[in-house]
Amino acid sequence: MVRTRMFDNPPARRRAGAHPIRWLGILLIIFLTLSARAALQFDVFLGYEGVVPEASWFPVVCEVKNDGPSFTGTIEIVPSGNINQDQNRSVTVELPTGTLKRLVIPVFSTTRYVNQAVWDVRLLDQRGKVQAQQTSVRSKKQVAAGTTIMGALPRTASGMPIIRQGSSASTLEIQPASARLQTSILPDNPLTLEGMDCFYLNSEKAIELTVNQVDALLAWLNLGGHLIVGVEQIADVNGTPWLKKIMPCDVSDMKTVPSHAELQDWIRAGLGGVQRKNRNNTSNPFSDLAGDRTFEAAPLQVVSGKVRNTSEVVLSAESTPLIVTSHQGRGRVTALLASPEREPMRSWKNLPAFWAKMAEVPANVYATENNNNYNYSHGGWSVDGVFGAMIDSKQVRKLPVGWLLVLLLVYLLVIGPLDQIWLKRLKRPMLTWITFPCYVVLFSLLIYFIGYKLRAGETEWNELHLVDVLMNGKQAELRGRTYASIYSPVNAKYKIENQQHFSTFRGEYVGSWGGGSHDSEQADIVQNGDNFLAEIFVPVWTSQLYVSDWWQSAALPINFTITSEGNDWVVTVENHLDQPLTEVHLVVSGKILDLKEIPAEKPKTFRLSKNDGMGLKDFVWQHGSGFQSAVGGRHQAFGMGGQSQINDLPNSCVAISFLSYLAQTQGQRELVTPPGMDLSPVAEHDNAILLAWESDSAPIKPMNQFPTRRSHKNTLWRMTAPLNSQPSSL
Repeated sequence: MVRTRMFDNPPARRRAGAHPIRWLGILLIIFLTLSARAALQFDVFLGYEGVVPEASWFPVVCEVKNDGPSFTGTIEIVPSGNINQDQNRSVTVELPTGTLKRLVIPVFSTTRYVNQAVWDVRLLDQRGKVQAQQTSVRSKKQVAAGTTIMGALPRTASGMPIIRQGSSASTLEIQPASARLQTSILPDNPLTLEGMDCFYLNSEKAIELTVNQVDALLAWLNLGGHLIVGVEQIADVNGTPWLKKIMPCDVSDMKTVPSHAELQDWIRAGLGGVQRKNRNNTSNPFSDLAGDRTFEAAPLQVVSGKVRNTSEVVLSAESTPLIVTSHQGRGRVTALLASPEREPMRSWKNLPAFWAKMAEVPANVYATENNNNYNYSHGGWSVDGVFGAMIDSKQVRKLPVGWLLVLLLVYLLVIGPLDQIWLKRLKRPMLTWITFPCYVVLFSLLIYFIGYKLRAGETEWNELHLVDVLMNGKQAELRGRTYASIYSPVNAKYKIENQQHFSTFRGEYVGSWGGGSHDSEQADIVQNGDNFLAEIFVPVWTSQLYVSDWWQSAALPINFTITSEGNDWVVTVENHLDQPLTEVHLVVSGKILDLKEIPAEKPKTFRLSKNDGMGLKDFVWQHGSGFQSAVGGRHQAFGMGGQSQINDLPNSCVAISFLSYLAQTQGQRELVTPPGMDLSPVAEHDNAILLAWESDSAPIKPMNQFPTRRSHKNTLWRMTAPLNSQPSSL
């Protein structure tokens, strides 16, 4: 009876009927929400397996899997740490239903400390609504500029190269790092590979690389990378045309080497790498390395074959080559003919020390004494400041500190004794309530007038290009660095664009002395494929420095050969440009020689005595000794403007190309340079380097998408050739 009366009541019937409907609606909402989340997967991979180097581009790989409705998304990378908060990057991507897309976004690292390098990565839809995000993404390990990083594609996870760590006296930021990369997310942009010093590739993994990944890896190799190939099977090499072409030997057979004590002796012989000279005075840290009798007693399976004429056998055991190396452009390919991922090498106790030598880790890292000096040398101002001192607008002048003190003294005298004296004579001391504000207004107008006279000017855009010319058959690969300075007479935003095949954009990096950040204002950078569009903000009466790194295939702009004939060098330089090369230098055998001018579209041959020329280190000291003070002067609000300016652009750019010699000579902190800029290691090998200055010309279209009243552009071409190169390569 109770139940019947309850359902006979209309309100009760409505409540009872609504109850299951309400729960059904709630369950439907939960189901749709979970389905929407499951329909979109958003993953972010930072750096080289979480390893990020200072002062270098590194990859941020975003993987988006969309099983929901199609939409056009925008991925934003926004710094959220203590640095670079105004340098925002974004890329637009179409996401149809049922697609999986991976995007490589180049990001520049401006710090060596993990707690400062934090990013928020978001996926937005067309309306700007966040569809997925990963906040406070940070690196696993942040390393200082110049620290050894080895990337790796091993056959198995257990075959990952592990580099022996340095002494406890070494800071974490300079400890060598190795990073296991996945084939699916290996970047295909060569600019994002430059943070790695060397790369270990198991031959079995070579076939899995895409054409674009191979091209990027070969470009990195040509610029100066070190590719270490662990040969697993003969068919891996012979069945992969691109790998077979660059190998230092032709592999054809397998053999067993019963005794291989040479491997242990090779490590004990000292660090310095396969071919790089050990440029420090540290004693060999592995000279007393303990042996491994189990390893030495086990037979070693070795791939054998014919060593090519241009290659060098680094290590042999019983006349069987174990390590063979050869040059590829500025880089090297080293073949490990005994796979380090198979027994007995896999269980070798000294395998971490073996990888340390293969990766050419500096011996200072393992030293227990004088290590504080080595830690100290990793840091300082950035080389960006040197370029800023070259191309910043000369319209901006600074008020000397002396004049500032005089102005302050006059102001204090006027508002103090002088005001009191003349008001006392007028017998109107109460007028100070009127005269004091007048003084403030008067001196404010005076300061504004002085600032206007010192800093006001016209819009100015200056470009300085450093371009490395790399041979690629009969064509050239151009690796360019464009330093651009803009002076603005008003608070304004300006649009920048670079249409080179691969191009990136960033603000000025000030280095660890400047706090490890960008010294530029707000910039919104949109990656358009592999190039970019940017909008930058420049405050009134200031010069801002920006940098674009780019890579482009092109016709050969210059070429040269050098041969030795007795006590002379015979050098032939061919200029394919339509303008003369006004100042040309040749670096060879530790000396620098002046070749004067090369006419446009004509070859020119020089016969130079090997006794002529100036010592390269002396040249760098002569033209680069003022770099540190010039960079420091740029970051001072007051002072003599001339102290922060560098006027000899051609010779200063040559000195920048060998900056590590300057640090050795001065015995102080280095100027932090991005990878590949310093050619000192190239000069120490059997190479000649041509540095040619082209005035009032640029290798690419101007990046500025706005009119300017003042503009300057110059280019330094840099090219390397092996000694005794044949004239037929012209």
